[in-house]
Amino acid sequence: MRPIFSSLRKTAAAWKLPVQGARPLGISGKLDSICAKCRVQQFRQISQSRQLADNLNIVDHPAKLVRVKQKHGPGLIILALIPITAFILGTWQVQRLDWKTKLIAKYEDRLVKPPLPLPPRVDPEAISEFDYRRVYATGRLRHDKEMLIGPRMNEGEDGFTVITPLEREGGSTVLVNRGWISKKLKDPKDRPLGTTNEEVVVEGLLRVPAGKNMFTPDNKPEEGKFYFPDLKQMAEYSGSEPIWIEQTMISDLVESYDRAAKGIPIGRAAEVTLRNNHSQYIFTWYGLSFATSIMMWMLIRKNPNEAMRRVRQNRSW
Repeated sequence: MRPIFSSLRKTAAAWKLPVQGARPLGISGKLDSICAKCRVQQFRQISQSRQLADNLNIVDHPAKLVRVKQKHGPGLIILALIPITAFILGTWQVQRLDWKTKLIAKYEDRLVKPPLPLPPRVDPEAISEFDYRRVYATGRLRHDKEMLIGPRMNEGEDGFTVITPLEREGGSTVLVNRGWISKKLKDPKDRPLGTTNEEVVVEGLLRVPAGKNMFTPDNKPEEGKFYFPDLKQMAEYSGSEPIWIEQTMISDLVESYDRAAKGIPIGRAAEVTLRNNHSQYIFTWYGLSFATSIMMWMLIRKNPNEAMRRVRQNRSW
């Protein structure tokens, strides 16, 4: 059998066709020479790199790890201004708290003193030195020159504050803030018990009334409409002195209901009504300063992101 297989192999080799796409002998030789040149060039580059690596010391010349972008921008400066500003405002509120506490203590000390008779002539410029001082004055209320300031709310009901000039015998005419009345009793004819013409003794506090805010409209004295107390306007309108007395009464719920039913204005209590919220402001500003300081510290101490870093080549070897 072996002689038969060997003869078949020789026959197949003799009739074998050339492979499709085979390169001629001359072209193959040229490509082999080009590949040899590439291999020689690569070998030289590898040899030079190994020689350079043998002469370098990575310990003496390490690569530097840097960020692609800047580490901190203008946002850090803005963030730094927030805790500084908040700390300054908190310190200012501490000073305001000390000032307001002393002011309230001074006014409360005046309230415990017995009331003084109002002098026949009062200097309007000196009223600020006697703010919250208890006084009393005798005279007749000029209901024909009554003024209403409002609207004003009391216990959820709409109404007005009644301002009536007090005409004193042998003295000046002063303005008396008698208190609050309901809107239903706006007309003096509807409250005869509260508009008597007898001589009365008015006891109250010498006050400097608060001015208007940005939401309060301007007064219209020519129309008899007042939205906030303006001493000069009201004094000219009623022909009195710019002296303001706030009539006081004992704070009693039953007494207030009785006055409201009779049409008698409900006066204020003899107490200091100044607001003192500076402790809350101190906590707010110092808390904001502390929180933003922690945020800025965390931002500065934050490790750089791996995606934002690269190795800068050291060329000073």
